[in-house]
Formats: sequence, structure tokens, C-alpha cells
Amino acid sequence: MDCCLLVFNVLIHLKHLKEKEIEMNVLHCIGLGYVFTAAIVGQCMLQAISSQSGESLPENFIRFDSAPAKLVDGSVVRVRYLCSRPCQLAVEVAVSILGKTDLVVFRRKWINSTPRVYRIHQVLLRLPPSILYQHDFFNRNVLEAKNATVRAWLNHLKDGGEPGTSRGSILRIHKVLWVTALLERPNKPPTECPSWSAQLMWQMTRNRIHQCPDESDIIDMLKFPLASTGEHFGVVRRFQPFIDGALESARLHAVTQPSVTLSVWIYLLKWCHKKYCGIIHHVDRNILYSSVLMQLTDTGNVVIQARVTTGEDEAFRASVVLPLWKWVRLDCYIRDSKVLLDATWDDKTRRYLYEFRNSIHYDDTDGYFGIGGNKYLSGIHGYFGPIKYYRFGTDEIKNELHPKSTLQELDRAHQECQEIKALTKAFLQEVTETHPPSPINNGVCTPHFIRLWGQFEEKTCTQTWTWETQLKYSTLFHFLQTKEEDIRTGSVGIKHLRTVLFDEAVGTMFPVAQIKITSKSTDLLQVSSCFGNHKASLLLASIYFSNLGHSVNQQQGHVYSLIGATGDNRFALMHAGYKHSQGTDGFLKDLDMAYSYYSNAGAQSSIDSSRVHERKQCTLEHIYLSNPDDLSSLTHETSDVFQYLKLRAERGDLKSQKRLGTMLYWGQKGVSKDTASAVKWFERSAMQMRDPSAMYDYAILLLKGQGVKRNYTRGFRLLNKAAEMGSINALNGLGWYHGIVLNDHKNAVKYFEQAALNGSGDAVFNLGVYHLNGKNPQNPLKNETAAFWQFLSASRFGHVGASVEASWYLSTGSLEGVSQDAERAVIMLKKVCEQNGHLGFMIREALQAYLKGSRQEALVNYILAAETGLGLAQSNAAHLCEELNLSYDCQWRYHNYSILGYDPHPSALLKMGDHYYYSSSTQENSLSLVGQAVSMYGRAALAGSPQGIYNLVVLAQRGHVLPLSVLSLFNVTRDDDVDIVVEKLLRRCAESENEKEVTPCSLALFGVQMGKALRRMTQNGAQLLLTYASLLSVCVITVILTFQSCLEQKSHSRQGHHQQARTSSVSQDGVNLNREQDGIVGGTSRMAGNLWLTMLNSEHWHGQTSDLAVTVSGVCLCAFWTTLLYHLL
Repeated sequence: MDCCLLVFNVLIHLKHLKEKEIEMNVLHCIGLGYVFTAAIVGQCMLQAISSQSGESLPENFIRFDSAPAKLVDGSVVRVRYLCSRPCQLAVEVAVSILGKTDLVVFRRKWINSTPRVYRIHQVLLRLPPSILYQHDFFNRNVLEAKNATVRAWLNHLKDGGEPGTSRGSILRIHKVLWVTALLERPNKPPTECPSWSAQLMWQMTRNRIHQCPDESDIIDMLKFPLASTGEHFGVVRRFQPFIDGALESARLHAVTQPSVTLSVWIYLLKWCHKKYCGIIHHVDRNILYSSVLMQLTDTGNVVIQARVTTGEDEAFRASVVLPLWKWVRLDCYIRDSKVLLDATWDDKTRRYLYEFRNSIHYDDTDGYFGIGGNKYLSGIHGYFGPIKYYRFGTDEIKNELHPKSTLQELDRAHQECQEIKALTKAFLQEVTETHPPSPINNGVCTPHFIRLWGQFEEKTCTQTWTWETQLKYSTLFHFLQTKEEDIRTGSVGIKHLRTVLFDEAVGTMFPVAQIKITSKSTDLLQVSSCFGNHKASLLLASIYFSNLGHSVNQQQGHVYSLIGATGDNRFALMHAGYKHSQGTDGFLKDLDMAYSYYSNAGAQSSIDSSRVHERKQCTLEHIYLSNPDDLSSLTHETSDVFQYLKLRAERGDLKSQKRLGTMLYWGQKGVSKDTASAVKWFERSAMQMRDPSAMYDYAILLLKGQGVKRNYTRGFRLLNKAAEMGSINALNGLGWYHGIVLNDHKNAVKYFEQAALNGSGDAVFNLGVYHLNGKNPQNPLKNETAAFWQFLSASRFGHVGASVEASWYLSTGSLEGVSQDAERAVIMLKKVCEQNGHLGFMIREALQAYLKGSRQEALVNYILAAETGLGLAQSNAAHLCEELNLSYDCQWRYHNYSILGYDPHPSALLKMGDHYYYSSSTQENSLSLVGQAVSMYGRAALAGSPQGIYNLVVLAQRGHVLPLSVLSLFNVTRDDDVDIVVEKLLRRCAESENEKEVTPCSLALFGVQMGKALRRMTQNGAQLLLTYASLLSVCVITVILTFQSCLEQKSHSRQGHHQQARTSSVSQDGVNLNREQDGIVGGTSRMAGNLWLTMLNSEHWHGQTSDLAVTVSGVCLCAFWTTLLYHLL
């Protein structure tokens, strides 16, 4: 209404203008009319928007007014937005290609300095030729985009007017665009005329028919054994369409008339603990099970489900009961509507046939296949052997058990484990029932061949094991005999044996001061592994792989790696994932298999992070044994540093109280974990009401009841107060309190959004959870895409749970707009696993053993951690191998492993660089070894190591050519002279060192600059003459000083003789006779006096001459140094 009145008043005002004035100022009036109309229409629009919503305008708003539906160059995107304060906005186009997600190909940014005004901004999309045109002479680099998204984001300007980034944007919108297929794109219009030779070559090759790569419809889905824990983890496999047109045409034809074959080897340790568990499953793009789904039941039966062409899902159950502890091959033949299942074990095949009512719908490029479990289905508990997939089916399956020796050895280990458990159980029962022992041996039944002699027929043997079993497991039997009294009293049972056996085995490895792995040690470790201590399994695998006191046996190493992984041991899972990610020790390099192990360990780490206050967990501290500064930073409860900190804390120093509480709660800096004491210090620091972070820490303990009685009221008050004082974590805590305790999701989301805007990774993750579960009252729909981007953002803050969630989407590529990226998923999960509190506790135990002087015990713990892929443990294990003077292979094995990580420590890179460089002088392939040394030093330099840069300088001065990849790190080109390269490297090195100290790099840089200045001086004739004059001046000064020194010595000597002559002329009574005396004495005195005067005059002349020469030389030197300083500066 107000808007209409405003328009009416303007029109009345214009009507009363005089006609003459209107005619004279017609153009001026038209311009004013446009301005008034725009202002009025804008005001009307704002009022209309406000009246329609019925609420106050939002503080920040952004949406697409118009956006194209197809990815086309020159399209226009109109963005409507509103900012509460000066903000930055941007429009981006991102595409997903094979192996990479979220590749930005267009970005346009602008800044809005007028807050609280609705605006519309128009952006013209200018896309690169790589996604617009076909591959031709003028367009060589082509991207085959799978998906495209246009998105806009809004972010407030930081203090000082600096623009933010999309990562921290407060609002973001997006729209998925349709992408033109690569073959349907037009050719790029030529912008220049190519040379004759280039055009001729293009004409000769343009019509060449490129030979299709060798494609096969037979795929090895699994080449290396896979351990499955019976949980929601497995291997993901995606299949692409055929490149060959004929093969792809046949595949598309077979979607409704399939002819495929799957052959799977499995080894079951248990049947399903749930109703169904997965063997092979197929999930389509809609996250629904498609053909084919093969499952195992809790009774050992096999269920096969398929989707028929009508869209319905049908299944049947085969009546076969699969055995435990046997390798079983399942062959599934799919022909139109028929499914044939063959189950083979013990060289006998059982066949089952079922026919569906309609033909089966089968498209293996839709979605992904899974081996074992997934997010929605648990897998089998056991092992997977080789899996072969025939995309066009086959009548003859060729899928032998491979590697046969390893898998047979795995079966033998499990069979022996059953015998060991039976023997131990029988022995414990025998001891507890106190039966009398055999007369031949204490506690041993009479052997069968002795009973045949008839000597002991009257004796009755009640033992249930045989002599052969006892002899086979003699190490275990003798150990049980030594623990017989403890077994009888109940202090040692089957549950305790796993730990007691492991400790006994580790103790036998350390005779005096060396490591020796005996058969007794390995036998005890095998028994400990059998009873479920998979720390023993990992140690056995490490022994067989590392040549540490035992010959290398990769087959046995693989067996115990798999046994440890099926035992769900977090360290064994990390070990298997690490080996598959690097492809070392005979493991197949397979990132999908690595992800299956890391995802399990990552899920455990996510749970462990919420229980990190437990005694067996510690935060990982990066203490390198080779670094004295790291070791000197450690303390303990009785140290002066700790006692001084405690004294200051008791006197009320808030920082000391916080520091003391943190050290005791997390067990940092060598201090033992003491949650009760830590809580007291947290409380004292929080109750001062001066530090919001201290108040937040104590509030969380009160809300969760960790180390203190749960108190929601007090914790909530402290959180509120901390939030008012500016604590971002407290805002997130308030969101958690409202969402979990009060079930008030509206306020929870509000607090989470506030915390997320201020950089809280926990809050970003919590917002992702709300997108995933749809509990946000303002947006109740589930949005997996939004949840993924929130999880991905939170993972950059190091959030454990967010990394686990985001990695799942990256591993499957099941989300629209997100391509499969197993490598990125593995990297994220590896970082998560290395934060595990149990791993930190193991590192702490190793460090404590080292500080106590037990190098061997420290080595065992560091090796166990090193086998999980932890770079810190690998460096420390290599250091201990060197310190204990163990085998050369032990040292360089772990030094080499420490550089294979995604973020190796510079000291490890320097070690390996030295190893390669000094090995080059004794080996034939010296050039390649030097190249590897340069690469190691370059990586160390890139990581900020001054020593790495200095080593590159030395190599460059010795004539070695540094590769371009290294030179580019320091803004150096191949055309630069060696002197320029050396100077730039040394300058960077000096900048990275401590500026307050004189360092090798700064001294070397000074020497280089001095040499450079001297060379410049010698290029000018006058300056060259000055240089020679300066050198001559130095010589003159040296000669004169020497000459003057000699003259002074002679002068003192002659002065002494003259004084003696004068003294002789004095009378005995002490009176001087001044008159001249006749004769020889008087003449001699006069001659001596004249000679003395002559010498004095001569010395005076020499002194003047010397002073003049020194003055001239000094002037020359001053001129020389002035010129030199000029060239230096």
C-alpha cells in the first residue's frame, strides 16, 4: 500500500510540472524517471518479499534466480543474495572426472560492500576448451566429465577486508548440470594456422584407427586373500563399460538376458551371528540391492537374491550347509531366469538350480559390487580366496586356490589351533580335578608303544590327550606344567593364558643384550595368537617379514597377518591396510583392499576417541629417539619441572592448573595418567571463571560424567558462561546439550551453525549428521550430498568421525557428483588411525621402556607400531636397530618404510638420502643411487629441513645436476649457473634456520657472497688494481710490524748496555763524577754516547717511515673493504 501511494505521489508531482520546463528538461526527466522507477520497484519487491514471508528478512541469503540446465559455454547464471555485512560471493563450476572429485573449471568472485540490500548479480560462464570440445589438433588436453555442478557461495569478509574461501563459506547452494558426452561435443574452432609439418603429421594420423586396448570379460575381483571380521566392512569393486564397441553392445544386450558367472572361494570360521551376512553384493546407484546378492545365513545356508526385469526382487535359499574350517568354492551361473549354484569342498560338488518367474535384470556398471560387508550388511567371519567374474559367462571355470601354499598353511594354522585349545582345556580340567599323574612322567600318560610292552597295564590313565599331541605341542605342555599350581588355585585360566604366553614369549627373545628368536618364542606366540591375543599374531608376522632374529618367511607372515586381521585387532587391521596401500612384503597393492581394513580400524578409532580417558589410551606424542631435544622435553612426577608446575598450580596460577590437568588427563610428557587428579585441577582452573577454555573442559567432564559425577545443571551453566566469554567449543557443546539431553534440535542446529561459522570442526560434523538423519526442524529431509560436504569439511579439521563418514562415500563413488577416489579415502583413514589412543599407549610403553634402559622391550613395541605404518615408530625402530647393532636389513627396512608415508619426517628422508649417496661409491648403478639421494634430500628440503637444503648445495657444488622437480621448489631454472643455484638454495636454508644463531647455512652463504663480490671486483681494472694493492698492503703491514718488533727488542738490549756503562762511572760512595777522565775509560764513554745518539736518530727515521707505510696500507685496505661491502650489499 505504501509503495502504491509513493508511485501516485510521484505521478502527481510530475503532472504539475510546467509544460515548458518538461520540454526543456525532457531528457533529464526521463533519466530521473528511470531512477525513481528502479527505486520504487526495488522497494516494492522488498516489501512484497517481506509481506509474503510474514517474518523479518534473513540476515544472509543466496539462491539462483536462474541457472542453466546444461553445461554450455556462455550460459548466464543470475544469483540473488542478501548480506548482513560486507561479504564476498562467488560462482563456481566443478566437474567430477575419473579418479578426481570436485575439480573447479570456472570461478568468478565479487565483493558486496552494501549490507542488508537484496541484489541480483549476473555471471557469464566461460568454460575451458577441455570440457567443451572433442580431442583434436587444437584441443589436446580433454577432460571427460562424469558430472558437473554449478554452485554459489557467500562468506563474510574477514577483519581487515581480506576475502574468505569457499571452505569456510557460511552459505552455499548448488545445481547439477547435464553434461554433453565426449563423442557428441563439437570440434574446437581453429584460432591459428599450424605449421606445414605439424599439419602434415596431423593429416597423416587423424584418420588412423586406434587399436582398442586388450579388454577381457574375465576379471579377477580378488587375487590376494582377504580377511573378513564378520562386520560391516568389505572391498568395493566398480566395473566400467567396455571401450570396444562390440563388447559394449553385447553387454548392453545382456542386461535383460544375462549370462554371467561368479566363482568365489571362502573359508568360514563361524556362521553368521545375524540372520544374514554378505558374501557378494551389488548396490545400484539408488543404494538398493540389485542382481546379484549372495548371502550366508546363521545356519550355514546360502541365499541368492536377484532383481527381475519387472523390477521386483526375488530370492531362493540353497539347502546346502557350508562347513567350518574348510576352503569352499561357490560357483554361481546366471542364465536368463535360471541360477545354478555349485558348492565344492573336499573334492565333492553339490549342485542347486533355481528358476525365477521372469528374466533377471543385470547391469554390472550400475553402482558397485561389494565383497563381504558394507554399510548396511555385515560380512562373513572368515577369509575370501580368489574371486573370478566372467562378464559374459562361461561353461568352464578356471579358479584354482591361489596362492595355494599360503591358504593351505592358513588352514593348517587353524586346525592346529583347534588341537591346542582342546589340549589346554583337557590339561586345565585334569589339573583342577587333581587326578594322579602318570608314573613315566609327571602329568603324562603312558605312550602307546610302552603300553605294548605290558609293563603298565595295571595303571589307569585318565588323561584325554594322546602322547603324539603332547609331543607335538611340547612347548605349550611344559609351560602349562610350570603353571600347574597357578591353574589349580584359579589365578591362571584360559582367559589369562593369552597374555601370560605373550609375556613369556617376549621374555625369551632377550637373552642378555641381544635379540634371538628361538623356536620356543615362536611356539608360545602361536599359542597366544590361537587364544585370541592378536598382538602376538602381529609380532609373529613382523618377525617373519623383517629378518629380525629369524629368517624371512613371507608365507608365514601372510598367514599371521590374516589371522590377526580376522581377530578384529586394530593394529593388525592397520598393518594389513598399510601393506596393501604400499604393496610391500609380498602384499598386492590394492587400495580397495587397503580401504576395507582401514575402514574397520577407523571405525574402532572413532569409538576409541570417545573413550580416550580410559587408562589404556594415550594421545600420540611425536618423540624421536634420534632427537635429543625431544627426549629432554620429557618429564615425570618426581622431576623438578613437574614439581615446580604443581607448586605454581597450588598457588592459583591458572595456566599451570590447566597445563597440569591436561598432562595428567592425557598422560603427556612422560607423566602417568591420573584422571581423578586431572579433574581436580580442571575444576580449580574452571572455577576461577577467567578462562573460557578451562570452563569448557570441566563442563564437558561434568556433562559426560568422565572422572566426576555427572551434573547437567552445573555443566550447562559453565558452558553458557564460556560461550558468553567467546569459546567456540562451548557453542558446539551447547548444541550437543540441546540435541542429546534436551532433544531440542532447533536450538541445537542454531548453536552448531554459530560454532561452524567460527571454525569448529565438531560443529561442522554435527551439522552433517543432521543432514544425514533429517532431524533438522527447518530442513527435515535427508540430504546425503550436503552431509558429505559437511563431513569432508570437518575432516580437514582432523575430525575422526567425519573422516570415517566421508571416506565411505569416496570409496564407493555412490553419491551423485562424487567420483570414486580410494586413494584419498585411504589417506584420510590412515591419518585417523594414527590418532588412535591405543596406538598412542603402545608408543608410550615403548618410550618408557627406552628411558628405563630396556632397549629390547622398546624395540618390540616400536616394531609392532611400525608395522601399522606409523612413521614415528618406523624411525624409532630403525634407530634402535642401529643402536643395538642389529642386522643391516633391520635398520634400512624401517628407514625405507618411514619415507613411504604421505608425510614422512625429514630425518628419515635424510637418513635414506645418506644411505643412497654413500652406497653409490660402491655399486655399479651409482648414477641412479645419486638420483635417489637427490630426491630424498629434495623431499626433506620441501618439508623444511635446512640440512636437506645444505646437502643439495653440496651435491650441486660437486657437479651433480639437480632435477627440475627439485629446482622448481626454490624458484631455480636449468639455465641458472651453479653459483646462482647454490646462492638461492643457501639463502632459503638460512631463512629456515634460527636467525639468532650463526649456522652452517649462513656461514656458507656468506662465503658464497664474498666470492661473488670478489669476482665482480676483479672484472674492473681499477678495482683489480685496488685488490692487488690491498694484498700488497697486508704484506707491507706484516713486514713492518715484524721489523718494528725486532727493532724494539734490539733497542731495549742496547739501552740496557748503555745504562750499565754509565753506572760503572759512579764512585763507590755513590757520588757521580761529572768531569771527563783521561785515558782509555774516558774515550770509550764518549764513543758509546755518540753511537747511542746515532741509533736513536736512525730508529726515529725508521719509525716515521713505517708509520707512513702503515697509513698508506690502511687507506688501501679501507678502500678495498668499502668496495667489497658495496658489492656485497
